Amino acid sequence: MRTILATAALLAALSLAACGGDDETDRAAATPEAGTARTAADPGLGAIKGYLLEHTEALSASTAQLAGQAERYRALVGAAGGNHGRLLGERREEVAELVGEMQATWRKANPEYEEMEGVVAGVPELSEYDTIIDAGADGSDPENAVPFDVKLPSGEVLRKPGNFFFLTETSLFGTNPDFQAKGAEADLDGDGEVAFPEALPDADHLFAFTRDFAAQARQLDASAKAWTPARADAFQALVTMTPTMSEYFGQWKNSRFIAGNEADEASFAAASRLNDIEDILSGLVLIYDNIRPAVEEADRAQAEQTGRQLERLLAFATDLRKKEQAGTRFDAEQADTLGAEAQGRAEAIAGQVSQAAGQLGVELES
Repeated sequence: MRTILATAALLAALSLAACGGDDETDRAAATPEAGTARTAADPGLGAIKGYLLEHTEALSASTAQLAGQAERYRALVGAAGGNHGRLLGERREEVAELVGEMQATWRKANPEYEEMEGVVAGVPELSEYDTIIDAGADGSDPENAVPFDVKLPSGEVLRKPGNFFFLTETSLFGTNPDFQAKGAEADLDGDGEVAFPEALPDADHLFAFTRDFAAQARQLDASAKAWTPARADAFQALVTMTPTMSEYFGQWKNSRFIAGNEADEASFAAASRLNDIEDILSGLVLIYDNIRPAVEEADRAQAEQTGRQLERLLAFATDLRKKEQAGTRFDAEQADTLGAEAQGRAEAIAGQVSQAAGQLGVELES
């Protein structure tokens, strides 16, 4: 979840200064169509498209699996007369196992998207999918809201309910009560308590969310196959997506991984935002590696420095993720400090890439 357009004005100022330093119907209402590339294909960028397609195909498979699991879950609830509490009382172990399977599928799908997010969100031709799948807000934030509604099996329509990773995560991990079964406690293990990540999703909501998520993942895969990568796309992705670190770290700060039970974020509960940051940066490194020969045409020394700084930013994120997984508990102040450091590094990198694009005559969108 990010605010992409806010980088445009910043990059204009950074581009000179950054050379220093070494360091279907209702449920698919606004699906972006597979368009044509802005410029002719660059034959050196095939690896970027190959990487993208590996991930779009994997996401399509995982979201289809998740939709199938949610359909099974809804069938179980239906067999219990639509009563989630009765179902849990009669078939607790089966429900717990299926919810666990769905959570595992979600956790598999998440990095499949995050690793390609730098391409999807950074390329204008594909960027609306990022809003739909991972970044868009609900209707309370009209400027950043998703461009779709979700129709439930009952016929009720949820207007601009938020992106699909948000809808499915908060359903499956119990962090949004609006999407949980009413009148039933999600005590899946029968110990008399409900503890994260125990959840008892409302079957109709989950069915609709996963159905539409799978449909959008298929549309993304089709659009990715039709996309012809151009040099401008790769530069645009780097300039757009690299200087978004402070927003990601802010989301980490407000998530349960730092704020615990006082977390303001309903998302980023199943997996730490640090995982996402690492995944996104790994994709950006791959993009840069594939345009580095072009950057070297402008300035070989600068190309080496930019590559080194991007690798170090990735290593910085990886180190934090490993420390957190090993048991280090960061606090809000540390998250702010670390986020500011990451953002400073990212802005310098984006400025360097923007300058190289200008030197090469590559036109970027603002």
